[in-house]
Amino acid sequence: MKILVIAEKPSVAESLARVLKANQKSRHYYSGDDYIVTWALGHLLTLKMPEDYKREWQEWSLDTLPLMPEKMQIKPLPKTRPQLKAIGELAKRKDVGAAVIATDAGREGELVARWILDYLHFDKPVKRLWISSQTDKAVREGFAHLRPSKDYDNLYAAAQARSAADWLVGLNVTRALTVKYNDSLSAGRVQTPTLGLVAAQAEKISKFKPETYYTLSLQTKHGDAQLSGNPHLDLVSAQKQQKQLQAASYQVTAVKEKSKHQKAPLPYDLTELQKDANQRFQFSAKKTLNLLQTLYERYKVVTYPRTDSKYLTTDLQATMTERLAAVSRYEPLAKPLAGRKAPVVQKHVFNDAKVTDHYGLIPTEQMPQPELFSSDEKKIYDMILGRFIGLFLPDYIETQFTYQLSQGFVLKQTQVTQAGFKYDLATTTVTPLKVGAQLQGSVNLNKQLTQAPKPLSEANLLVQMEKKGLGTPATRAEIIEKLVNSGLMERVGTHLAVTPKGQQLLKLVNPRLTTPDLTAKWEQQLEQIAQGKLQKRDFIAQIRHATTDLVKEVKRSSADYKDFNLTMKVCPKCGSKLREKSTRNGVLLVCSNQNCDYYRRRDPKVTNHRCPQCHKKMVLLSGEKGDYFKCTHCNITEKVGAVKGKKRMNKHEERRLLQKVNQDDEPGESALAQALKAAMEQKD
Repeated sequence: MKILVIAEKPSVAESLARVLKANQKSRHYYSGDDYIVTWALGHLLTLKMPEDYKREWQEWSLDTLPLMPEKMQIKPLPKTRPQLKAIGELAKRKDVGAAVIATDAGREGELVARWILDYLHFDKPVKRLWISSQTDKAVREGFAHLRPSKDYDNLYAAAQARSAADWLVGLNVTRALTVKYNDSLSAGRVQTPTLGLVAAQAEKISKFKPETYYTLSLQTKHGDAQLSGNPHLDLVSAQKQQKQLQAASYQVTAVKEKSKHQKAPLPYDLTELQKDANQRFQFSAKKTLNLLQTLYERYKVVTYPRTDSKYLTTDLQATMTERLAAVSRYEPLAKPLAGRKAPVVQKHVFNDAKVTDHYGLIPTEQMPQPELFSSDEKKIYDMILGRFIGLFLPDYIETQFTYQLSQGFVLKQTQVTQAGFKYDLATTTVTPLKVGAQLQGSVNLNKQLTQAPKPLSEANLLVQMEKKGLGTPATRAEIIEKLVNSGLMERVGTHLAVTPKGQQLLKLVNPRLTTPDLTAKWEQQLEQIAQGKLQKRDFIAQIRHATTDLVKEVKRSSADYKDFNLTMKVCPKCGSKLREKSTRNGVLLVCSNQNCDYYRRRDPKVTNHRCPQCHKKMVLLSGEKGDYFKCTHCNITEKVGAVKGKKRMNKHEERRLLQKVNQDDEPGESALAQALKAAMEQKD
């Protein structure tokens, strides 16, 4: 009998199939003597939409809210239905005796596979592959220690509860706001309090009033000394004190010496990596996660990305030398460490009690091939590798000297005695001052201004989300992107800002949904479900009750709302006004009537058709006689199809034709080569 293995993505399925010797490739799966390896494409199923439960729920109306299905049901996603059908046929095969869930080892990965198996009514034994890296070694060890799927039933229940909660709160509140105020207003269990964090910081900034103050410092050849306590003075007091101190003499009255040890930082978890990558390279959280996923799935050089732990399990101690050896050709600092099989110095990193589903991000035993990495992938890999190398290096040690001076000044000096994991720092030596030493210096008057709080960058927001319990490492990047794409939040330089639409949304919903307290409580309860400490039905009952209250408040609200994107243009289908909507493909004009599907481009579509005079791209327009091209620079027009066969070739078309010619096996000049030659002559 064969075992059906369900991976989350085709690339992962390909890797698993190679290790499991399932080498016969078909359109939807790989097959071998013992295993059939197939894949999902992310989610193949989703929760049913309101109209799937009741026909009257299809119309957006306040009268039907809140929408409360008796039982949450799932349905196939249309675009991936062929893959689901193929898995269903595999599951029914008589030579398939069991299944292995090999999707991502986390809450959402569990949901992907369990929904498939539940939808197919799969009644054969099911086991779970739970691994933290995609190397061949990890896969073999994982299949040697498969666990019954029932061990993860609580995790599946938590995933179902999360999905249902997002449907109930997000869909109902969004529909209520959208119908009430006739605009697309997206609210959610996690995204709305996340938006609230950005707004709260902006409010602090708006209320801030800068104040001028003055400080005094003593400039000496040993460094600058500050007044004890670094008091903020007004100008008159500062000038008076400066005059008094300028003629004074300065003597060391006390010396304090302190040795400071700093251990190497622990490996990254996902959130801290996203934070640091945003600060260092201005990467968005989503971009960092995508780069990390590539390093994990395609190159197999890092461990599982969506981790919330910085610690390692004790069983990894035996693998650290092998991992170090794998990176020794890539990282010069690792070569001598690997050569002498250096042990891990920072042994506190091994702590089973502080590891949840997955341990911290570290390199795998797979040797990296840097020539394959993109520039951005290399940056992320180097960050992870830097933390890993630090585990083999000693502490950073510095000696701090603090000198109490007469007249109330304090002077500090630092001496680096051991660079340790900060190997790029040179050790420094200072000559300590003794009690009674006389110092010469001038007193400086420094004018300063109190600083306003800074707007939240994406790095700061990730830290706040983690601190407040909003989302998980796997979902925070998507939450931020959803807020930006829905027009509620925007990126302004290196920081985030709430749009006017977002500011209004926060005023329209119940304050409980704009602050993180309620959502954080729900996230904690989801974790309790995963641990078997809370029943899913009790959590869902609580969500239903909260949803009902939130919808009632929207219905009762008398708040005003202004749609900043509404235009004076009228929909030709229903007569409602058109609203501007930004998309990846430009700005659309969308009907403001939620039950009307009319839309069109606001600006003409730029095509690849070139102007015969200036050779710039022409736009596509529609007139009484049909579609036509127009050059916005020369005002030349051409009817679509009128110049068929005379279109100027672009570089991509040339390259594609040349590639076909080079692959042609016919002797002499083929028909395709002749066509290319003619096209090139025509181009010239």
